[in-house]
Amino acid sequence: MKQLFTVLILIASVALAGCGSSSTGNINGTWKAILTSTPNETFAFATSLTVNSNGSLGSSNFNFTVNNTSCTFPAETESGSFAFSGNFNGQVSGTFHYVVMSTGTEVNTLTLDGTVSGGHITGTWTVTGATAGCTGNGNFTMTPGT
Repeated sequence: MKQLFTVLILIASVALAGCGSSSTGNINGTWKAILTSTPNETFAFATSLTVNSNGSLGSSNFNFTVNNTSCTFPAETESGSFAFSGNFNGQVSGTFHYVVMSTGTEVNTLTLDGTVSGGHITGTWTVTGATAGCTGNGNFTMTPGT
């Protein structure tokens, strides 16, 4: 009976360990974002994020799309931070801060501040810049992408 109980506990442990693994357990990877505001300004981007050991964000493969706005980001730099907490089930949550700046003579800056929860990032964004008419703010949602 003691051996049967031990085997059952081992099987239950393996089964429960699989329950904790999901895409919500890691911010590292490709993310897609939709940024909206009124009236009809829309930004979208995809990027690969990596959380460094000090909480800073690394970003690569940034691809930015603008619709109905005069803002341009022909070449850019990205930086940010992620203050996180989690549990043993792989659920990650925390605060998210991300800044994208265009480089060159007309510097435009896009700033996102939000919360990571449930496998996605939501929050608010602002954009300011040297390009005429490059100001705005709104809400955003980021989801894991491929």
